[in-house]
This record gives sequence, structure tokens and C-alpha cells, in this order.
Amino acid sequence: MKSKKRIIFAITGASGSIYANNLLEKLIAKKDEIEEIALIVSETGEQVWQYELERDFPKSDLIKRYDNASFFAPTASGSAGYDAMVVIPCTAGTLGRIANGTSNDLIARSADVMLKERKTLILTLRESPYNLIHIKNMQKVTLAGGIIFPASPSFYSKPQDINSIIDTVTDRILALLGYANTGFRWGEDSEKC
Repeated sequence: MKSKKRIIFAITGASGSIYANNLLEKLIAKKDEIEEIALIVSETGEQVWQYELERDFPKSDLIKRYDNASFFAPTASGSAGYDAMVVIPCTAGTLGRIANGTSNDLIARSADVMLKERKTLILTLRESPYNLIHIKNMQKVTLAGGIIFPASPSFYSKPQDINSIIDTVTDRILALLGYANTGFRWGEDSEKC
């Protein structure tokens, strides 16, 4: 049985680069449990990252970056054996392309591969409000086996700063990826509720 996971990590041009940075840093910290993080960033994702965070992407030997325009990357084939994929943040346009099998870039193709291989695909949407097209596309992805995970933070843990708020989203994504949730869990401290 494989002990270390290979994860595809995609960043698109929706606002919410802070979520991607937080989750990427948490995955890097799990170096004993991860073999590779295949990083794919859309052109607009790169622009939004720089605008919102004004810094480079985290560095790690675990990260292998692939060009979103290349279909020769291993993530484009099911035979490469990746375990899971997260698109964070995920634009409504990316959702639509994935939902309708339009693999016009490496992100959409990699997501298509995850669905056809019955692997974990998590789309962290950063769109509000939703229109009927978005909802129907979310339904299609869900029926195909993907997980729609809106970037909707929770507040019952009484977060004290922005990072604690971001953690309420990214810790749950880590749990969906199969990693122990070290963040707040409902019911752990009934005195607070």
C-alpha cells in the first residue's frame, strides 16, 4: 500500500489566494505524508495571487510546477497515479469547464482525469451569489464524484484573527484529503457552545 500521497494543487483566478497559500503551507508541512504536490496555476490565478498576497508561492522540494498550457504534464494522464486534486480558489468558469468536460487547459484536464479515475476532486468555489448555471454545474460535478467545497468559513470556534478564519476552511479540506484534522472540531469543547 502506498504510504505517501501525490496531490494536484490548482490555483485559478478567483479572489481567495489566502486560502490557497494557507492550504499549500499546511500540505508542505506534511512532508512525511506527501510524495509530491503538482502545482498548476492559471495565468489569472498568478495575477490575483500577486495582487492579493504580494509574494511568491511557497517553496518546497515537494512542489513540482506544471504549465497550465501543457498537456504533456503527468497530471493529464490517469496512469500517473495522483491521489487527489484540489482547485483552490476555483472560479465559476473553471467549474463550468470541469462540469462539461471541456479540457481546454491542464487544470480542467487534470480534474477530468481525477473524475474518470474515481479519485478525490475538491473544488473550493469563491463565487457569490450563485446563479442557476453555477448550481447546475455544481450538481454535474457532484454527480460525477467531485466535491464542491465553497470557501465558507465557520465561526463557532470563535476565531480571533483572519488566519484562524481561513483555517476553518482549509482544515476541513485537509480532512477530506484524508489527513487528521488538528483544527477545531464541533463538540470537542461543549463549554464554548
